Amino acid sequence: MSDSHYSGNPGLDGMLHDTNLSFHKLLNGLLSLAEDVSQCVLDLYAKAGEVAVSQKSDLSPVTEADHASHRLICHTLRRLTPDIPILSEESTLEQLIGRLDWPVCWMIDPLDGTKEFIEGTGEFTINIALIVDSEAVLGLIAAPNRAHVDVGIPLWGARRFSLTNRNEGEPLRTRPLNGAEALTLSASARHRAERVQVMMDRLSPLANGAQRLNAGSALKFCDLVSGDADVYARTSPCYEWDLAAGDALVRAAGGSVTTLEGESIRYNRWDSLKAPQFVAAADPTINYAALLRDPDI
Repeated sequence: MSDSHYSGNPGLDGMLHDTNLSFHKLLNGLLSLAEDVSQCVLDLYAKAGEVAVSQKSDLSPVTEADHASHRLICHTLRRLTPDIPILSEESTLEQLIGRLDWPVCWMIDPLDGTKEFIEGTGEFTINIALIVDSEAVLGLIAAPNRAHVDVGIPLWGARRFSLTNRNEGEPLRTRPLNGAEALTLSASARHRAERVQVMMDRLSPLANGAQRLNAGSALKFCDLVSGDADVYARTSPCYEWDLAAGDALVRAAGGSVTTLEGESIRYNRWDSLKAPQFVAAADPTINYAALLRDPDI
């Protein structure tokens, strides 16, 4: 894809200028990275039963696939943008010293959906976001088992590229809510049934009822931008690297992502990297947050 297809996002423009990178080189570098890391993860997934699993301090699982993906992403990003620091789920505390002073950084989740990887559902992703002045200005979500990678840049748009056959990509656009049909709420199979049901009950009056679409990891964002879902709300804990790429992607495709108070999401600004409760909406004219703003959900 040539630079002529790119219309500027101010945050990304500044990064390209400071790194002396063309948009074409950046995009193609990221797409090549997505292809390589997806194949790396798929190779390990093919023998998932043999992949060692350990636990982090928060008792969440981590596998060699997480570590291998992290190493490959970091190696490639350091070659592509050597002066931009990397904030990864698998970064050590020492590697994150001084991160609050970083005006620009990559924020990555090398394997979003580690539990899905271990259990063999195939519903895992690789998430890469570029953060400039606390805003996600570029989001990439690779879905190895769906064989595609979605890239979104607000003010440029969002496109879906094949992981197996490099092409120009297909434009992605979120859909307006159709009140004559059932609203589709994207949720993880792990989300408590009663919590999801409360959300569906509250959102049902907006349309002709509500239905649930199960999807693991950041695939929920992919379903929003491809027009398969209307809303994804998160009221259970997650981290900024779970959200950043999807945030940029959904906004680039015409949707919105806000806190439940209706505020834009900001990144790498606080001591904690836990993300706020949020709602990602395909139709930005619908105030889902007001309906879901309740500590009981």
